[in-house]
Amino acid sequence: MAGRLQGKVAVITGAASGIGRATVDLFVAEGAKVIAADLQEDKGAQIEHAHKDAVKFVRCDVMQETDIAAGVNAAKESFGKLDILFNNAGTGGARDMADAVTAEGFDSVMHLHVRAALFGMKYAVPIMREQGGGSIISTASIAGLRTGYGPLLYSIAKAGVVHMTHAAAAQLSPENIRVNCICPGMIATNIFASAMGLPRQYAETRIDALAEASKHTQPIPRGGRGSDIAEAALYLGSDGSGFVTGHALVVDGGITLGPNDAARMATFGPVFGALGADAEAIAALFNPPKPA
Repeated sequence: MAGRLQGKVAVITGAASGIGRATVDLFVAEGAKVIAADLQEDKGAQIEHAHKDAVKFVRCDVMQETDIAAGVNAAKESFGKLDILFNNAGTGGARDMADAVTAEGFDSVMHLHVRAALFGMKYAVPIMREQGGGSIISTASIAGLRTGYGPLLYSIAKAGVVHMTHAAAAQLSPENIRVNCICPGMIATNIFASAMGLPRQYAETRIDALAEASKHTQPIPRGGRGSDIAEAALYLGSDGSGFVTGHALVVDGGITLGPNDAARMATFGPVFGALGADAEAIAALFNPPKPA
């Protein structure tokens, strides 16, 4: 069904590439007007050109409160209102172990992921309150829900985004301002290569290769794409999720389910061996015959 965002206005941060760009494209296809907020001015111009009068690019460094305010306020100034805020800007951040973290690394990661999303809410809420409601969405991560899916500081920050979503939803939902977040799993974007210090331009040429390489990292046997997260943002921004708030929507292909039954059982091989089971019996436990 097309037009799920017909007549709505959205602000998307980190809009020039990856999840952000996929979301801009989908939102416009579904009828929205979009403020595309990002630091990459060349790509911002390309987005405006691709979508003509439906998108306005605003240069926005979410580390700067004034830029966040300008990006959010641009929605009302350019299109008359603000229905959806998608706090999406972010990156992998410092990879330090617990005994090697620095104050600078901590402040940078928390500022980029937690403070930026909170300040996005700060400026979006008055506009949404005045018009009678809206939808605020933030990009969190499965790293904010489970251990082992991201660096320490990144994981802490994303856990903060999840809890901030809960707390803000409890506060704002009575005013018809819904607050939700999305927890992506392994999504093929340039965030992984960028976290390794590779140039952004090079990283963006490796998206297809990354998706192909990651297709067996989760139960659903294909690589995750930015479009998968865009679809989740579309749902949370649309009226179809009008009774959904305070929710952390996991979009991970099932990776947080853990290994499949055979792989899980295989870890118990030594236990069964210690009980005297022979190799053939153990193999039968781990690989039961498929039903006819």
